[in-house]
Amino acid sequence: MAHFKPGLMRDMTPEDIRQRVTELREELFNLRFRNAMRQLDNPLKIRESRRELARLLTVLGEKQAAEGGAKKL
Repeated sequence: MAHFKPGLMRDMTPEDIRQRVTELREELFNLRFRNAMRQLDNPLKIRESRRELARLLTVLGEKQAAEGGAKKL
């Protein structure tokens, strides 16, 4: 699982961000499932994935707002 810094996330295209968001949502589902079954070695992976997902969604929102603002001008 590669973690990105917000600076690197801002360099990604919106489609790449959406793809990574989908991957993280699937990963979170699997991590939560494994945690419920007591098969997860490191429960902190859930927190890391959740935070990375939030960062990606924030950057995606910024990009969409910038596009919307540019179109209004």
